[in-house]
Amino acid sequence: MKSISRRQFLRSAARTGAVLGAGGVLLSCPEVSRLLGLDLLDPAAEPLDDLVRRAPVARYWTSPRAAKPECAGCHTAAELAKGAEHVHKTRAVRCLLCAHACLIAEGDRGRCRARMNVQGELRSLVYGRPIAEHVDPIEKKPFFHVLPGAMAYSLATSGCPLRCKFCQNWTISQASPEDYTASYCPPEAMARRAKERTVPVVAFTYDEPTVFTEYLTDIARAARKLGMKSVIISCGFMNKAPLAEMIEVLDAIKIDLKGFSPEFYREVSSAELAPVLRSIKQVAKAGRHLEIVNLVVPTLNDSDAMMTELSKWVAGEVGPDVPVHFTRFHPDYQLMNLPPTPVATLERAREIAKAQGLHYAYIGNVPGHPGENTYCPKCNLTLIERSGMFTTANRLKGGACPQCATKIPGVWT
Repeated sequence: MKSISRRQFLRSAARTGAVLGAGGVLLSCPEVSRLLGLDLLDPAAEPLDDLVRRAPVARYWTSPRAAKPECAGCHTAAELAKGAEHVHKTRAVRCLLCAHACLIAEGDRGRCRARMNVQGELRSLVYGRPIAEHVDPIEKKPFFHVLPGAMAYSLATSGCPLRCKFCQNWTISQASPEDYTASYCPPEAMARRAKERTVPVVAFTYDEPTVFTEYLTDIARAARKLGMKSVIISCGFMNKAPLAEMIEVLDAIKIDLKGFSPEFYREVSSAELAPVLRSIKQVAKAGRHLEIVNLVVPTLNDSDAMMTELSKWVAGEVGPDVPVHFTRFHPDYQLMNLPPTPVATLERAREIAKAQGLHYAYIGNVPGHPGENTYCPKCNLTLIERSGMFTTANRLKGGACPQCATKIPGVWT
């Protein structure tokens, strides 16, 4: 069988219906994408040399050439304690953006493919290069406690530090920057573009936004000046310093807690669990609005034991008021062999979460299910009714239950 390149494969996938989706909604192929109003660039070659020439210096890295080298990023405490000056024979760069901490040789890239070592400097190949833009409901992210019924201007570049076998957006998350031709759009122009669509929220989503953290934070700052809010949909695999910067400029953060065992993360996502738990705790401690999503995949992370441990950890470590979404899996990417999650499994997950003390446990990707609604944890009044990606009723009064005045955590105005 003749092998094909990643770029040829992406082109073929776009023509034959590769997906860009979230919340179980498939936004596929150029023709369907246009019908649904999705602006996803058709894959086309971008000369890598041109990308490298235009790429700005990234944040969050160290090397011998850095202005203030962080020697601990590459050397152990024992090595540093010796005090001897280390002679660097190569111009390697240590990326400090995500928990992989890639050590990148000159001319190479990290696991996300979005950042390259160029002559001893780490460069961002995706800054100012969005390849997917779309206006869609905030509930699709999903955010259930952020401006119910609002529309969000959503955007993404290519790249991701994870390799999730169930990824719905693999055509961009697993792509390289040169797989798509993109027109440069400065952060201020992107914020204005969102403002012109008369939506209140900018959402960084579809791939893993951490890979374009410089662009993300610059857009969020520009959007805030225009009176808009910004949110991120993330895998939570970033390091503390970049997450702290994102917390400063974002209004809400959604993190995927994909499973609750290190083995699951290693085998299904080629990552580790501990950094994700650390990120969740950091967001909660900072007081930024947080929501968690657990995609329930049959046979992989759907055991009662795993869902119990996940819910117990959330309730105990970040509090019972953090909304947790148990979302239905649909066969995709490398897990086409598995069936969709039975609704009964999601209902069991929700009951387990409630039994562990979580006040806002949701069922996702099952339109019309009562588990999509928000209920007052004190009097059980139905506060917000939803059907799929849409809010159909909102009875909150000033962010509180109109019947018993219990305050409901969220971003309501």
